[in-house]
Amino acid sequence: MPANLEKIYDLIVIGAGPAGLGASIYASRYKIDHIVIGEEPGGQVVEASKIENWPGEKSIQGKDLMDKFIDQAKSLGGEIIQYSVEKVEKSEDGFSVYSGGNIYKARTVIFALGMKPRKMNIPGEDKFIGKGISYCATCDASFFRGKDVAVLGGGDAAAMAAVNLSDFADKVYLLHREEVNWNPSRQQEMEKNPKIELIVSESIKELKGENHLEGIVCDSKGEQKNLAVQGLFVEIGSVPGVAIVKGLGVEVDEQNYIKVDQTQATNVEGVWAAGDATTGSNKFRQIITAAAEGAVAAGSVYKKLKL
Repeated sequence: MPANLEKIYDLIVIGAGPAGLGASIYASRYKIDHIVIGEEPGGQVVEASKIENWPGEKSIQGKDLMDKFIDQAKSLGGEIIQYSVEKVEKSEDGFSVYSGGNIYKARTVIFALGMKPRKMNIPGEDKFIGKGISYCATCDASFFRGKDVAVLGGGDAAAMAAVNLSDFADKVYLLHREEVNWNPSRQQEMEKNPKIELIVSESIKELKGENHLEGIVCDSKGEQKNLAVQGLFVEIGSVPGVAIVKGLGVEVDEQNYIKVDQTQATNVEGVWAAGDATTGSNKFRQIITAAAEGAVAAGSVYKKLKL
C-alpha cells in the first residue's frame, strides 16, 4: 500500500539497513505511526557472503539475514518505500522528506544512512564502474567466471571477496599494504587457495582499457606490476553517507560521522540518527550495534512524542 502523502506521520526512518529496520521494528512495537524510506532494503549487509556473529545464527548469508529483518518489520506493520531521499527540510509540522517525486511529512526523523563504499579516486575509476570495477564481490562475482580479477584492500572484506571470487575467476590477485587487518584464519585460507595470489602494493597507478577494464598498473615494493585483469573489486572501506543531514544543521565530527548522544539524538530538535554513520557505540560498526542504535532511537522518539 503506498504511503499517504496527505498525512503527517509520527516518524520517518531514512535508511533501510539494520539500523533503519531495527528502528522500524521497535517503532511498530511502540505503536508509532511511521514509514521507512531506503534505496537499498537491507543495506550493505546484503553483500556479505557469510555472517557468523549475529546471535542465533551460526552462519548465514547477508541477504538471508536482512530478508528476515525486512519480513519482521513488515509483519509488525512497518511500510518500506524503496527509493532514495533527495532532501529533508524543516517544516511547520516537523519535517518534509523529498523522495521519488513525492513529499512525505513527519513530526520526527531518524537518519539511518549507513555507509557508502570508499572510492580509489584515481583517473578512469568512474569510467569503468560497471565495466570492470565493482564494489561488491557478492553481487558481481558470477560475471567474472573464467576471467582474471584483482581485489584491492587489506581487511576482512577484501579477504572474503578474494575467496568468494576464486569460486568463479581463474585467477585472483589480492593487492594489500604491508600491514593487513584480516583475521589470521583468512590468511591461511587464501594461502591454501591456488587461485589467489597476494601482492604487497601501496596503490594502483593506472587503469587500462577502452570500453571495459583490461588491466591495471600497481606499485609493488618499488616496482611496477602490470596485471592483465578484467575485473577490479575495491574493498578499501566505507564513508558515511551524510550529505542530506547537513542542510538541517545536524552536527558531524571531523570524519563526517553524525554526532549523537546516548539517546541517539542529534543537536537538531526532532532528529535522531542510528547505525554506522553515527558516533554512537564508539564507532564499533557492526550489525548488532546498528540494530541496537535503531531500537534506542525509536524508544527515544516514543518518549518525545508522549511529552
